[in-house]
Amino acid sequence: QVQFGESGGGLVQPGGSMRLSCVASGFTFSSYSLNWYRQAPGKERELVATITRAGDNTIYPASVHGRFTVSRDNVKDTSYLQMRDLRARDAAVCCCKVPQKGRGHGIQVTVSS
Repeated sequence: QVQFGESGGGLVQPGGSMRLSCVASGFTFSSYSLNWYRQAPGKERELVATITRAGDNTIYPASVHGRFTVSRDNVKDTSYLQMRDLRARDAAVCCCKVPQKGRGHGIQVTVSS
């Protein structure tokens, strides 16, 4: 059974950092690329990071480039999204998704003083 478990969200002050984790199970994690998405209230879902199967290539949109870093540990079947210099507009529900396999339920990131 394919499962995803996200953790690490919560409240952070503007300018702060946060790391999200996504643990996958039920499939061969290292055989798939992985995406991180976010969705803020009233806005479209946004792709914020993509990492290849081996973790040797990453892609970010301009909105987060230079502030977000995606990585993965294929031994632990886990991906991480390191976010820094967080701003109010980064507040959203974030989730990980593996093409053809599924996605996590999402985790809240709140940026507020």
